[in-house]
Amino acid sequence: MAPFGLLLDVDGPIASPESRRIAVDSIVDDLLTLASAGIPIAFITGRSDAFMREQVVARLVDGGLDARSHVFGVFEKGGCWAPVTPQGLGELDIDRELAVPESVRAAVEGLAREQYADTMFVDEGKHVMISLEARTDVSPAAYQAAQSRYEAEVYERLVGSGLGLRYRDRQAHDGLGRVPWRIDSTIISTDVESVLLDKDRGADRALDWFAARGVTAQRWWSVGDSRSDYRMADAVHARGIPVAHLDVRPADGVLGKEYDVVVEGDLVHDHAGAAFLRRRVAELP
Repeated sequence: MAPFGLLLDVDGPIASPESRRIAVDSIVDDLLTLASAGIPIAFITGRSDAFMREQVVARLVDGGLDARSHVFGVFEKGGCWAPVTPQGLGELDIDRELAVPESVRAAVEGLAREQYADTMFVDEGKHVMISLEARTDVSPAAYQAAQSRYEAEVYERLVGSGLGLRYRDRQAHDGLGRVPWRIDSTIISTDVESVLLDKDRGADRALDWFAARGVTAQRWWSVGDSRSDYRMADAVHARGIPVAHLDVRPADGVLGKEYDVVVEGDLVHDHAGAAFLRRRVAELP
């Protein structure tokens, strides 16, 4: 049994939300040290497997990921998953039942390409979600203004076509009285996805994968930059396992939970994530 395990969001605590890559080198070094010490590590992200392969897994492989390590990736908030090995990302499993209908994908992505390409782009690597991401050459203010207009237009179009959809405090039922889809926003993206996809589903997927291999931990840490990331810790807590959550963007509001919620002083995003990992390395026997 490992002394602790890690459930890590990627955008924010691991990859910089500005550059969309690992910008703090110590993060890679410390992840490799923790993995080689037998600490189970799962990346629970809304990102695609392609992004993870290029921006995170490749760095671990190049750094010499230990063959005895237990590292796992859950992508698209639980829609896809794969082990992380010294050879790279392993075989990808996809939950096709949670995939957005192709007609919806065509409408949502088409609007982005035709009218909003100056502020956002389509993430071509998604299998079950639709994701539109902020261009890195656009200011946050300009992107957020376009994002609000875009999301409102997407909502009206999809609801007009009969889709059951939730968006912020608005929702519309489909012909069967259901609301199976939602529009979800972050500071750098807009997702259209199944309401069944979320960070608790991703955490459950990771915990089950570890358990099937006899891997467990005395306690778990979850780390994230959004309120939905707390659901990783919620999933662990629901199993009766000790857990704590690190919020790397507390300015959005720290949630009150039955488990410990901590911050890294005045540090935020990947700088907070780097400090957290360095602390965990210091705790190793």
